[in-house]
Formats: sequence, C-alpha cells, structure tokens
Amino acid sequence: MKMRFLAVIPPLFLASTICVHAATATAHANIVDSTGKSIGKATLKQTSAGVEIKASFSNLPPGTHGMHIHAVGKCDPPDFKTAGGHFNPDMKKHGMNNPDGMHAGDLPNIEVGADGKAKVKVVAAHVTLTDGDHSLFHDGGTSLVIHAKADDYMTDPSGNSGNRIACGVIEK
Repeated sequence: MKMRFLAVIPPLFLASTICVHAATATAHANIVDSTGKSIGKATLKQTSAGVEIKASFSNLPPGTHGMHIHAVGKCDPPDFKTAGGHFNPDMKKHGMNNPDGMHAGDLPNIEVGADGKAKVKVVAAHVTLTDGDHSLFHDGGTSLVIHAKADDYMTDPSGNSGNRIACGVIEK
C-alpha cells in the first residue's frame, strides 16, 4: 500500500509543475529608440485571456502611436526593419476593424503624453508565451515595436502607422 502511494507522487508532482509553469509564463522586452538608447521596458505575462503586456515608456514623441508584436526577435536601429512584419501565423490581413483581419500581433494604439511618457496595459488575445503556432518564442523570436503614427486598425500591412521608432526583443 505504501509503495502504491509513493508511485503516484512523481506524476502528481510533474503535473503540478507543468500547471504552475503554464500559469506563470512570463517574458520581457527592453525597448530602445532609433539611437539604441533605452526608453522603457515591457513585461509580458500569460493569462487565461492571452498575453498581458504592461509597459512604461519615456522620451517618445507626444501623441498616438501604433504598437505591434513583430515576427522576428531582432531590433537593429535605426529603422528596426530587422524585426520583420507583424506576427501573423494565421496569414490574415491587418487590423482589428478589417473583416479579413487581424494579425495575431495587432495591438491597440498607445497614447504618449506631452511629457513623452506612456503607461500601457493591454492583452494580446491571439498569442501565447507557451508552445504552439501562436507562441512568441517561435524559432526566430518576436519583438515589440512602436510606430511613429497611429494605427488605423484597417490598412494592410501595418495600419498606416508609419516608421518604426522604438523596438524591444521579447525574451524569457
């Protein structure tokens, strides 16, 4: 009887470890501007609704800016083109308002104050920090990119959001 009880413990321990790992999957991105200067940090946390992204930025131009998850985990200044296009594993069109959209990496616009600062809290419902096609840790990685202008939530491929002005590689 005692041996039977002990035989159950390892599988239960493994199952509880997997559940805890999935529930607490986290990541971060150190955001830099076109000169390579740090302008903020984003933290990402897996939730039941998707990936929660919390971020604080400074030294950005005031106004509304598009922010997206891009398909490559590389942020070479000054133009950040190495980040690739928007993360789009389902090969959809761009934009939350596009009937043929949206990219998994499409996010709401951010508002930057007159002081150049912004605090952000959004949920990316179509991505995950765990395994699968929508994982932000796919081969090649992903990045978080801020654009010069507001995203119109419709126009393919990037919502007319303009140049990339800041970028951070999403890392565990």
